Amino acid sequence: MDYSPGQGATPLDILLFGQTVRVLDSGYRWVDFIPASGHHALKVQMDARGTPVQLYVDIFRESGLDTAGVPWINDLYLDVVALCTVELDGTWRVHRAEIIDVDELEEALHRGLITAEEATLA
Repeated sequence: MDYSPGQGATPLDILLFGQTVRVLDSGYRWVDFIPASGHHALKVQMDARGTPVQLYVDIFRESGLDTAGVPWINDLYLDVVALCTVELDGTWRVHRAEIIDVDELEEALHRGLITAEEATLA
């Protein structure tokens, strides 16, 4: 799926591991990989050259396709974010990763939005 902003859109910079990382701008692409089974989906955020700048993993309960064939997930709040570099031979290498949104997972459990079993799954 292409999430590139339209002409004149504001770039999106995030603070990650103490550094500012641009994850969205004109020509950038966000590519989603949502498996037919399992409990995690990968979003690769790439710059205008097609170089990955961030990997983002959503943890979910289940996934599927809607009637139009568009994939969906039932998010379980917990995520993993990673910075990666591309080696000269084209190999992607994760050089820093972190589990994020633990507080969102705990809040969802506290509010009854997810079950204890779903929190354990995440």
